[in-house]
Amino acid sequence: MNLFHHYVNADGTLNDTLVQNREILYTGTNGRDVERFYVLPSESYVFKPLTNDEQEGRERWVYEHVLPSLPPIYPRLLAYSGPGTDGGGEWMILEDLGPLHHLHEEETMLQAVGFVAWWHALPTERFTGLPLRGPKPLIEEMASELYERKPEVLKLCSSLGFSEQQVQRIYVKLEHQSFAQQLVLSHGDLHPGNYALSGERLMVLDWEHAHLNIPLWDVYHLIDMSHPLFPRRMTSDLRIRMLDTYLEQLELLGIRMDRAAFLLEYGMFAVIFSLWMILLIHSDLQRIGSDVHRNSNKWSKEQLKAQLKETSACLSECAAMMEWDKFNAVNK
Repeated sequence: MNLFHHYVNADGTLNDTLVQNREILYTGTNGRDVERFYVLPSESYVFKPLTNDEQEGRERWVYEHVLPSLPPIYPRLLAYSGPGTDGGGEWMILEDLGPLHHLHEEETMLQAVGFVAWWHALPTERFTGLPLRGPKPLIEEMASELYERKPEVLKLCSSLGFSEQQVQRIYVKLEHQSFAQQLVLSHGDLHPGNYALSGERLMVLDWEHAHLNIPLWDVYHLIDMSHPLFPRRMTSDLRIRMLDTYLEQLELLGIRMDRAAFLLEYGMFAVIFSLWMILLIHSDLQRIGSDVHRNSNKWSKEQLKAQLKETSACLSECAAMMEWDKFNAVNK
């Protein structure tokens, strides 16, 4: 590993005297850039400094203790900063997978949900060092926030074309909903930008938010989590096929779940998460309209509006899964 250390300065930045070219892949929440860098015209790697100050040491730990349990569906870790490095200087050098294609077509998504089932089936006692939550609130905390902000939710949903009666029915069902508390290894942030095709291989990226959570966390992120940079159109039919594929793969791995109960539980989970996301996106849209924050917003107004539309569609379709008559019609 020490072979790569001379490409990085003592302060955790790339050594430009040895790097021929570099290009920014994305910028983290703390403003640091993940970059592809070339040491020869045909030899490149990915430099990933700490991109979220709250995740110090997490991704390296995941690479050491978690990812060896998985098939090679992630970029190899080639080097990392030594012990004692403060957060500002923490870094990793990863294999460069080349051009990544974020294709959200049926074949790719069905393969991805099979991968999710595979790591969900792993015994959690292997991962006792993982936290019990990621960067977002737990689903129960999201539900509590929806209760606290109910007038705001009703008003916002009305502006998106939902009737008050529809939203009130959701709240009635939410009162009696609880989720199975079985914990599994969770990627933690499996949004549409964190899985991609490298050539013909499907790869899962950015494991720094790995933690233990209920299975629905990863399943929702893969199927219905919206992202401003990676728009997609999920359909009710594909959603059911993906959920069925997940259950079928689990059964092949020796884990059997009740299909009807799982689909209903997914519908409720997706409704809660989508409502919470709608509040978050709406807040971002309001902030982008403020002169004070106009230049600091990460996403454009058009991107956020598209994300809001996608999330609203998910809310509508998954709310229908919670209605027994519609649910039974889909599953006859």
